Amino acid sequence: MTYIIAEAGVNHNGSEELAVQLIEAAHRAGADAVKFQTFKAAKSITIQAAQAEYQVTNTGRKESQLEMVSRLELSYAAHHRLIQQCKDRGIEFLSTAFDEESLNFLVNDLKLTTLKIASGELTNAPFVLKHAHTGCKLIVSTGMATLGEVEMALGVIAYGMTNPQGSYPNTNDFLAAYASPEGQQALKDNVTLLHCTTEYPAPVEDINLLAMDTMQQSFKLPVGYSDHSKGISIPVVAVARGACIIEKHFTLDRNMEGPDHKASLEPNELMQMVNAIRDVEKALGNGLKKPQASEIKNKLIARKSLVAACAIDKGTVFTPEHFAIKRPGNGMSPYEYWRLLGTQASKSYVSDELISE
Repeated sequence: MTYIIAEAGVNHNGSEELAVQLIEAAHRAGADAVKFQTFKAAKSITIQAAQAEYQVTNTGRKESQLEMVSRLELSYAAHHRLIQQCKDRGIEFLSTAFDEESLNFLVNDLKLTTLKIASGELTNAPFVLKHAHTGCKLIVSTGMATLGEVEMALGVIAYGMTNPQGSYPNTNDFLAAYASPEGQQALKDNVTLLHCTTEYPAPVEDINLLAMDTMQQSFKLPVGYSDHSKGISIPVVAVARGACIIEKHFTLDRNMEGPDHKASLEPNELMQMVNAIRDVEKALGNGLKKPQASEIKNKLIARKSLVAACAIDKGTVFTPEHFAIKRPGNGMSPYEYWRLLGTQASKSYVSDELISE
């Protein structure tokens, strides 16, 4: 089954109470996991960093990125309470770290066994390496990346998973680790890639779902999709194309203040997406072409049989004018038509009677 991550992100606006409500909404919607973002803003953003264009638009406020993000931090104590809320409801707690201190907290304090590497961190090789050294399963988002950049990040991960901490690698070491059987096996055992378009909301013409196929063929790894488009249609289609993970931002109310609310689903829409994905999974089936249980009863009604087109006397030599092909389908197969031509009727038939020769 597709693993569905309800991306709460920073849509709690820094409020633990709202974060709890987001967990409840994700659970009600049927998501497998709810994901947050863990960071110390000052450790990952300089005071000179500007907001993204979409952040200015969505917040209606022009300020530094540091000012904006600082209001969205959740305390470590809140994280402990939130993970317990998830355990109580039976939904997995996930979070993306944006600095080393936060990464250590997720692994050493919260004991997470699966980590998400954000698209913006893909080229942050030292940080990617630290993720690899944790021994956790990694979900790697690839927004804004070229195929070559994805390959380099996988090289860093392969190196980190096959070499102890404390070494000082270089690019050639990463490439060698990626090419090695041990490195490839480590990637296959531990890494899932996510295709992503890093814009909020992402224009449909920029989604490029076929890139999922390209990454799967290139890296032979499972590929999912992190969606920033409006609505639910694109992630549902991504599942039909083989996405093993779907990640989708959601919010309690799209009209709330904050950078990501306007590109997020509301709770009822999240539930619709989950239900639609589950329907797609059922509809995909096993690929074996055969009559399904529900349609077998309709074969006799929908298919046709050879019938007499007119009254036929016993001993008559069959010609095309003697046959019609009509419902129901419980008589001779129309495939027998040519075999019977030129033979003699073994009995008499009235018009519309099933041929039985």
